[in-house]
Amino acid sequence: MTSIRLSPIAALQGDVHLPGSKSISNRALLLASLADGTTRIQNLLKGDDSRFMLDALRTLGVDIAQDAVDYVVTGRAGPLVTRDQVHDLYLGLAGTAIRPLTAALTLGGGTFRLSGEPRMQERPIGHLVDALKPLGGRIDYEAEDGYPPLIVHGTGLAGGATSIDGSVSSQFLTSLLLAAPLAREAVRINVLGDLVSRPYIDITLNLMTRFGVDVSNDAYRHFEVPTTTYRTPGNYLVEGDASAATYFLAAGAVRGTGVTVHGVGSDSVQGDVAFCDVLEAMGANVRREATSITVSPGRLRAIDADLNHIPDAAMTVAVLALFADGPTTIRNIYNWRVKETDRLHAMSTELHKLGAKVTQTEDSITVAPPGCLREAAIDTYGDHRMAMCFSLAALGTAAVTINDPECVAKTFPDYFEVLETLAA
Repeated sequence: MTSIRLSPIAALQGDVHLPGSKSISNRALLLASLADGTTRIQNLLKGDDSRFMLDALRTLGVDIAQDAVDYVVTGRAGPLVTRDQVHDLYLGLAGTAIRPLTAALTLGGGTFRLSGEPRMQERPIGHLVDALKPLGGRIDYEAEDGYPPLIVHGTGLAGGATSIDGSVSSQFLTSLLLAAPLAREAVRINVLGDLVSRPYIDITLNLMTRFGVDVSNDAYRHFEVPTTTYRTPGNYLVEGDASAATYFLAAGAVRGTGVTVHGVGSDSVQGDVAFCDVLEAMGANVRREATSITVSPGRLRAIDADLNHIPDAAMTVAVLALFADGPTTIRNIYNWRVKETDRLHAMSTELHKLGAKVTQTEDSITVAPPGCLREAAIDTYGDHRMAMCFSLAALGTAAVTINDPECVAKTFPDYFEVLETLAA
């Protein structure tokens, strides 16, 4: 296993141009493939998740060309596959690929096996499958019920009414929404339980509108999706990754002399820009522009906050808590447990190595900062966000070693090079 040792960082300054958002990239690729017309996608994420989606779509026969900068997708004006074909799709650990494709491939024809890395077999998908069945979806589990690998049969979706549990992952509802316009009749969706990560549903609805489909939404409890065909917007620019922005913004709040991220800002459709509200609550100085955000330090205060709406950014808050003036509590983050790893367990274990006193419950974590951070080797569990957020421990007075730093390739392959440039 490789590792990277980060020496203590005394100060950071400069500009960061963010890679494309993972969530937006894979939604845009799928919608462009389903749409009528040709779509030029700009600033597409060049990471593992988008690579798995691209490979899958090309395997299914979608014409996707690439020039020096952009991707040009010739849409199918309907289902991805209409003939009786058989495909085996390997999707790594890309939840933003396997879940939307599970729903999209029920449309049209063909038979598809969807699989991924061993951890993918531990990530639930049963709520999505259960919601597709009343609409006419036919999906079989190859091994354990509720989990990949899956066998998806392209029998078409009749439409009508269905219900979906919203308490574990917003990706289930997103996947259902993206496929619903191509059902034979309008789809009515009732959301059961508390909808987690609601801002990610806003991303989905925003992209559907850009591709010509307007969805009626009753307080995120009921959705009415018309039957129609997606239409290309022509060009589509993928915003910078707001989750990735949080690491540099947090670094600026601790050791910055003016750190600016470009590609997200006050005009962003991504929920993780709300991380700026958390930074301000903790005492950092934040300046928002339409497509950029600048942060400089303030005395960091401990907070007690429900961060269910920004679960990825909440990981950054947990590490930022090491530099606060008291114990910070992050609540309502049960869905950390069903991500790339059990993030509640992983965060607690690695924060403890740095000297923090950590208390976790089933859906919360409390981090009491030590007087001085210890030097430690951080295990990343194959999770890109573990690697990136724990790099912030180098803002203390001790070095930190990040094991398996290559896992950042999922969303930000050159993350550590960019961080080094700011520190230099």
